[in-house]
Amino acid sequence: MSKTLISVLAISGIAVAAGVAIANYQVQGEPAVQEAQAPTHAEVISVTDLTTSEQVPREVCRDVEVTLQRPVQDEHRVTGSVAGAIVGGVIGNQVGGGSGKKLATIAGAAAGGYAGNKTQERIQQNNTYTAIESRCEAQYESRQRHTGYQVEYRIGEQTGSVRMQQHPGDRIPLDNGELVLSQQ
Repeated sequence: MSKTLISVLAISGIAVAAGVAIANYQVQGEPAVQEAQAPTHAEVISVTDLTTSEQVPREVCRDVEVTLQRPVQDEHRVTGSVAGAIVGGVIGNQVGGGSGKKLATIAGAAAGGYAGNKTQERIQQNNTYTAIESRCEAQYESRQRHTGYQVEYRIGEQTGSVRMQQHPGDRIPLDNGELVLSQQ
């Protein structure tokens, strides 16, 4: 085959292919513009930790030295009253003579009984001992508890904010344009 024939066939083939392309373009119009694909993720702009403060009680105990009164055997202080009356009567009997002696004995016994009663009362109040007791009280400590995250995000040109339980990372998945907040 001659070179001229090959050249004519090549040029003819190119012309036919160009004609087919032009015809196809005229039949179909301009090539279809591909639709913008919907975003699959929201971009995370910022994440803020959310916390709440709570008061937690704690029992604090310490040992303290206390002074206690010993148990009283004679509540009405009869022993002191009787002993005082006897001593007062004996002393009153030593004073005066005749019928005055009887009066002095009675007055001495009454005064001695009163004095003996008060003396026994002071002795009982001072009859103490020392012991160690544990004293406890509630003290409150303030603690911070993590409650979640406040997340600022962007989808295209729109921004928004959402509260999440888990840290979202750099982006949040979308399903049909809605945020997918639960991670499984």
